[in-house]
Amino acid sequence: MNLAVELLLFVGTLLYSYVEALLKLLLPVKRKNVRGELVLVTGAARGLGRATAREFARCQSRLVLWDVEAHGLKETAAECESLGATVHTFVVDCSKREEIYSAADKVKKDIGDVSILVNNAGVIAAADLLSTQDHQVEKTFEVNILAHIWTTRAFLPTMMKNNHGHIVTVASAAGHFVVPFMVTYCASKFAAVGFHKALTDELSSLGKDGIKTTCLCPVFINTGFVKNPSTRLGKILEVDEVVKALMEGILTNQKMVFVPSSQRIGLLFERLFPERALNYLKKMSDVKFDAIVGHGSNQ
Repeated sequence: MNLAVELLLFVGTLLYSYVEALLKLLLPVKRKNVRGELVLVTGAARGLGRATAREFARCQSRLVLWDVEAHGLKETAAECESLGATVHTFVVDCSKREEIYSAADKVKKDIGDVSILVNNAGVIAAADLLSTQDHQVEKTFEVNILAHIWTTRAFLPTMMKNNHGHIVTVASAAGHFVVPFMVTYCASKFAAVGFHKALTDELSSLGKDGIKTTCLCPVFINTGFVKNPSTRLGKILEVDEVVKALMEGILTNQKMVFVPSSQRIGLLFERLFPERALNYLKKMSDVKFDAIVGHGSNQ
């Protein structure tokens, strides 16, 4: 095709996209029904994972819950069952590929095909890079990104066959903005965001438009995951407001969910502002949390 024609088509597509985005802002978005869908949530024993499981229970989805912590998993299951949901629990260490594949085989054989996968399990080592131990680095990547890949590889084939499903990546604002003393965590979350974007693009290239993807990127959440977080700009989020945004994103097929949504402005600033101005903004925000600093390398 002639280059000039392609440029005209691009301009037409651009204008159409802006009109479409404007209409979506003005008109109510259709929400999908997840009643009866088999939903698997990793890291379901507490925090955001537990809250997400509860919300799917309220939507009358069937639940498969994974976590390494048996007691918390049992409590989550009891809460979801009290809401009328059918719940299956598996004690799974998401840092271990073999356990993930083994549990996935049991789910497929004994329960059925997972149609909504919520990759929520995560770990963090809040310390400067040289104080972070080798095994902490490895576990951070095993849980925060490799587990996403193993679970997706386990359940995606059936979604592909049916051209139906939804893969949810719970990432973080730290997958877009860096924070000192979270080098390995930020790196793993950047990888998670990249995984989500690349998977989304690959599914589109394969014509699998029935498989949706959503990536959640919140700032600090009040779950105890990070100790004593604070910031001058913005606030520490509560679990309920984050899971509300996540569920809205899933039910309306949003690809990227920022909590708060003002992070989009921050991304724009990173592209427009010079480095000196960005560094000043970071000082103004004064992000703080408990971290191990200055203890040197411990391999």
